[in-house]
Amino acid sequence: MLALYRLASRWPLPLLHALGALLGWLTWLASPTYRRRLAAHAALAGYRFAQVRPAVAHAGRMALETPRLWFGPPVPVRWDGTEVVDAAYAAGRGVVFLTPHLGCFEITAQGLAERYHARYGPITVLYRPARQAALAPVVETARRREGLETAPTTLSGVRQMIKALRAGRAVGLLPDQVPPEGQGLWAPFFGRPAYTMTLAARLIQQTGATPLLVWGQRLPRGQGYVLHFRALAEPLAGELAPAVAQINREMERLIREAPGQYLWGYGRYKTPREQAA
Repeated sequence: MLALYRLASRWPLPLLHALGALLGWLTWLASPTYRRRLAAHAALAGYRFAQVRPAVAHAGRMALETPRLWFGPPVPVRWDGTEVVDAAYAAGRGVVFLTPHLGCFEITAQGLAERYHARYGPITVLYRPARQAALAPVVETARRREGLETAPTTLSGVRQMIKALRAGRAVGLLPDQVPPEGQGLWAPFFGRPAYTMTLAARLIQQTGATPLLVWGQRLPRGQGYVLHFRALAEPLAGELAPAVAQINREMERLIREAPGQYLWGYGRYKTPREQAA
């Protein structure tokens, strides 16, 4: 599997994105369940399928760009809103970067690691270990890069992230990822209750770190990416439940910037799985 990923990483990004778009549409055509879920989730946010149609191709692009981002040469990256990032790092309280399943979230961590690690240390990214045994060594190898550290979705991983924040470094996570049972709260997401992780809010509240929003816009024809950074619309609430709901609203705000690049087919409203013993 690792050899296949390395082979695919040599292909040009425009070709990978073109093939990925085809893969996205083939997947959509082959799965009635996926089609219904994508349309239903978009409708909750007030979008017709025609308005989010590009999301079908972008889901496939996400799959095929991954080998290039993990093992290939650097890709073009532009930056938008770096003044809030510079200010957050300079404050010295740590930074919590939050991004939904929007655009290319793999490039956000890579870009931040490359640009800021020499001065402010590595960014620690929360990740869920691969469930397929064949993929585990691929992910482990890919995530070993200068300026980027990974924290598993375990108690030790949480401690690792808290330690990084208290040292004034940054962490990154996807707060719209459904956590295991017992690690979240039910909170509105586009008007429907969704089981939402509490970790993002807890990290910010316990350490005093600065929360920032980020998403990686995928440019057309494989031209690269733009990293967009945003401050929260208002300071994070002090109570846990309101803070979790507030983070969901912030994720909605980012998604509305580019609904055609959101993973509407992601099972955002699923019942949480039980945590492994």
